[in-house]
Formats: sequence, structure tokens, C-alpha cells
Amino acid sequence: MFDLVEFRHLKYIAAIAETGNFTRAAERLFLAQPSLSKQIKDLEDGIGIQIFVRHHDGVRITAAGQMIVAYAIEAVKARNEIIQAARAVHCGEIPPLRIGFSCFVQQDVLRSLSDAYASLFPGCPMQYSGGDPAQILRRMEEKSLDAAVLPLPISGEQWTVEPVASAPLVVCIRADDPLAQQTEVQPSELAKRLKIFRSPDAHPEAHARLMEMLGEIGITPEVSCLATTPADIQWMVQSGSGVALIDQKTPLDPSLAMRPIANVNWTAETAFVHPVSAEHPALPVLIRHFRKANGSKSAKHTPHRKHGNDLQMTLLA
Repeated sequence: MFDLVEFRHLKYIAAIAETGNFTRAAERLFLAQPSLSKQIKDLEDGIGIQIFVRHHDGVRITAAGQMIVAYAIEAVKARNEIIQAARAVHCGEIPPLRIGFSCFVQQDVLRSLSDAYASLFPGCPMQYSGGDPAQILRRMEEKSLDAAVLPLPISGEQWTVEPVASAPLVVCIRADDPLAQQTEVQPSELAKRLKIFRSPDAHPEAHARLMEMLGEIGITPEVSCLATTPADIQWMVQSGSGVALIDQKTPLDPSLAMRPIANVNWTAETAFVHPVSAEHPALPVLIRHFRKANGSKSAKHTPHRKHGNDLQMTLLA
């Protein structure tokens, strides 16, 4: 039964759904309208599912048909994007992919991106450029970068955002600190000691969200030490300037320790980001790769919100 659904049927279904009319769909497909109608009717009879309800002025998609239509549109789009990218590779027309990244992004995420790109686009170069998230976003707006790997949150309708990594957010303390003798840090203990932060100018949205979430557990920190790199944060902790929040996957100096915060579950998340209007042919294929790898259904990011005692921190360090 399922073998009856060929790719041409998916193309027909997508065209009918997008035009809302058999006649207009037939014109787009360069088919005779009676032939298109018969092929869809034969398909519906063969699989036992009515996809479209015909009206004199168009069609209505049935409830069951909505699933098939969504699959058909996605399949046609994926086919077109992949063929376009493969043709560009064949013709040597893939320009270097210019990737920005934050120093707070773990190197294994960048290696994974590099490996994925090399396997999908063999022989096509990548060019990396470091910077803070605010700078990187500006450069993408100016079209001097094609995409970036950045800490979340990233908001704005101009961006396509695909989460690619997540790790617990924990307290960074000196190994000889009395707090290191505990299995977790109480919020009341953290409130007095949390003074080291990434510079708010580097990622204003992330800093604002962090302050908001700290407030939700009763912490109003003294932001007295500002860092621009993970190394800065660790040096400040080593110097006794206070404690900090870091990604649990951050390589840690032996003189330091990590501990979770009691009764909360915060995560530092990283995403692959590019402008919705970006034209580099590799980007749709990379997004599909990440979506498949992560089991994600959408490339539009929705910030995590509080749910009971489970707090998702969509930022990194």
C-alpha cells in the first residue's frame, strides 16, 4: 500500500496544497488538470486516505491529509535544496562557509560542525572567526559572516536558530573552598558569593535572562567582576574574587571544582545560527543535518521557561 506513494505524488500533493486548487496546481506542474485529479484520486483510493475534499472553488485538506501534506512539502523542499547544493559542489560553486563563534562555545561542538561540513561538502573550505555574540550577530547582519555557533538565547525573526548542544550549568569554585566539600551549593550560599560574570555587553540578552532566573530563586548578585573569556572566569575564581557559573563541559583547571546548584536544573545551550535571508547553499543542508542528529522538529528557537522546579537556562556561562 505504502509503495503506491511515489515522489511525483508528493510533488503533486505539495502543489495542490500550496495553490489550493487543482487547476492552478496542474498549470504549475505542466499537467492536464483531469490527469492530475485522476492520479490523486487513484492514490487516495490506493492508500485508503482522503487527502483533499474537492469544492467548486478549490480544495480543503482533511485532518489525515494534513500529515501527508506536511510531509510532502518538506520532502519536496529537502529534495530541491539537496540537489541545488550537490549541483553547486559539482560545479565548484560552493563559496567558503564563513563561521563565527563565541569563545564560550565548547571546542567539541566546533569540531562536530567541521566534521559534518567536511562529510556533506567534501573539498569545500570553512573560514572561522571568533568574537562575542553581539559582534558576531552584527557581522551576520552585515553579511561578512554566513552563520555562527553561539550561546543561547538568540531572539529575532531575522534568525534561523538550531540548538546543537546542551550541558548543565554549574558553580565554579576553588577546590579548597569549603563549598567544594559539599555535593551541591544551596542558593542562599551562592547569593553571597556569586560575583563573577561574563561581560553583559558581550551578550546582553543572555545576561538579562540570567539575572531574571537568578531572581526567580531569590538571588540578586553583586556583579563586580566581568570576564571576556572562560580563562578570565577561572582566573578570577582562582584569585578569590568570587564564584561563577560555567558550562559543566568546560575544561577546568585542577585548582578549581564544579558543583550543581541545589533544587534547580539549569542548562547552557548552544545553537547554529544564520540569517533567514542567507544565500549560502550549504546552510539548509546543515540545518537538516543538525535537526536529524538532535531529533529537532523546528529550526525556530523558543526560549525555555520555568516549569515547576526545572529551570532551563538557555545561555552559556
